[in-house]
Order: sequence, then structure tokens, then C-alpha cells
Amino acid sequence: MKHFDVFLTQDAAHDLKELYQYISSHDSPSKADYVLDRIEVAVSSLSDIPERGVYPKELIELGIREYREIFFKPYRILYRIIGKKVFIMLIVDGRRDMHTVLQRRLLMAR
Repeated sequence: MKHFDVFLTQDAAHDLKELYQYISSHDSPSKADYVLDRIEVAVSSLSDIPERGVYPKELIELGIREYREIFFKPYRILYRIIGKKVFIMLIVDGRRDMHTVLQRRLLMAR
């Protein structure tokens, strides 16, 4: 039984589109399909127990505990729980400079 509604923000939807295009052009469309399917499964699983995600270490260092994350390695899926809703804020390759990505995407929006 699902307890939470899960929503992709426009930014997260854009992340998925860019990720698909990148993998498709640098590897193969079938690999891009696989990665997006696995991310979709991970995102959907948040409807049951979203609190299971960890606080991103880069944000913990700043004392920020309003975002959580789950992984489909090397991808990080950052989200925020508000009431009975889960908002996917960011889907990013964890090998990127996360301090810069988080500052640009999450901290500036606060």
C-alpha cells in the first residue's frame, strides 16, 4: 500500500532527459533505457518509505536536513518530503562535483 505521492520537479524531469540523451549517444539507447527504468523503480519505491533515504553529506556539512537521497549508483536521487508528498529535486551522476551542483540547484532556490 502506497502512503506517499511522488512527483518529479521540472528540474528532475530535465535531468532525466539529459541523462537519457547522454547515455544514448555515448553508449546505446538500450543502456539509456535500462538506466532510466532502474531510476524509475528507485523513484517509485519512495512512495512506501521515503524516510529511508539518507541526508546528503554535502548538505549535512551545512546543517541542512530537509533533503534526502537514494542511489542507483553512480546516480544520486535527491528529494524532499513535504507532508505526504515526495518531490524529486535532482537526479545526477554522483561522480560530478556535488558541492557545485547542490549549490546551484538546491541552495540558490531556498
